Amino acid sequence: MLDSIQHCQLSQGLNIYAWVLMTNHFHTICNCQEGKGLGAIWRYMKSYTAMKLIDAIINNPKESRRESLLHTFEEAGQKGSSNVQFKFWEHENHPVFLETTEAYDNCLQYTHWNPVTAGFVAEPWHWLQSSATDYFTDRKGRLELVILDGL
Repeated sequence: MLDSIQHCQLSQGLNIYAWVLMTNHFHTICNCQEGKGLGAIWRYMKSYTAMKLIDAIINNPKESRRESLLHTFEEAGQKGSSNVQFKFWEHENHPVFLETTEAYDNCLQYTHWNPVTAGFVAEPWHWLQSSATDYFTDRKGRLELVILDGL
């Protein structure tokens, strides 16, 4: 997943301000460079990661849930008109336009505290699949970020 996001950052003009990858969903604060379409970037990212993850499930001999997972993805794919065989991601996303500093700050806090609220960790920076490391510690996290000054 992170490889795909990094690729989109480098080749598609995706700017990431904050992110968290949870066990079954993903939150991000992002935008894209002028002339690029955020919807197209997310469609590409979802398609690419779905192919990679399904391929990993198929080709991992130690994956004990292979048949069950593939059956679930195949059933979901048959219900949708845009999928050839498997459906990994939900069709929609839920973009929110952050018009004020307060809205940005609230979203930033919600994003970073998501793993704590879910009971996975005690502090946001303990969740490694997150930009909280960049914001709460002096360490660099796993993705390149655009940090807004003065917020």
